[in-house]
Amino acid sequence: MKKNITIPNCITASRIIGAIFLIFAAPFSALFYVVYTICGLTDAVDGLIARAMKSETEFGARLDSVADLIFYTVLLFKIFPFLWRNLPKTIWIAVAIILLTRISAYLVAVFKYKKFASVHTYANKLTGLSLYLVPYLAKFWVVPVCTTVCVIAFLASLEELLIHLFSKQYNSENKSILMLAYHKS
Repeated sequence: MKKNITIPNCITASRIIGAIFLIFAAPFSALFYVVYTICGLTDAVDGLIARAMKSETEFGARLDSVADLIFYTVLLFKIFPFLWRNLPKTIWIAVAIILLTRISAYLVAVFKYKKFASVHTYANKLTGLSLYLVPYLAKFWVVPVCTTVCVIAFLASLEELLIHLFSKQYNSENKSILMLAYHKS
């Protein structure tokens, strides 16, 4: 258990704590943006520090996925009323399709590898970055911003689903479906 208590994992855990603080902050307030920005920074640096310290672990990767899920779930609930009022129904249909695709990827991984498996692909990282930018940009360009995020998120979810479907074994280091094709040849 002690080997899981690392600086990068503590940074990742702080994102979970930050997400809890966000529950109590008014959306789009100064406090919201301060805590939100700190949470985003922890997301950006935890993996970099883990690689620099050579302390990358499967536990750390899973903790990062859980922290992201909690963080973005809290964020969604905090800004959902604003988004609900300002986004067309087609965006919400797209969000449902993305969620179903993402859940399908996780279910395929559970049945195929007998464990929860989330691949940290470049597309997933781009999805995270684009989602992160939503609160900063949505007040100005909500529909174009959220449409762009949906396109990126759908492609990332589809890519992860295809990786799980076509991989013979789980490889958390697979950064793209193109790497899967490269390793097959």
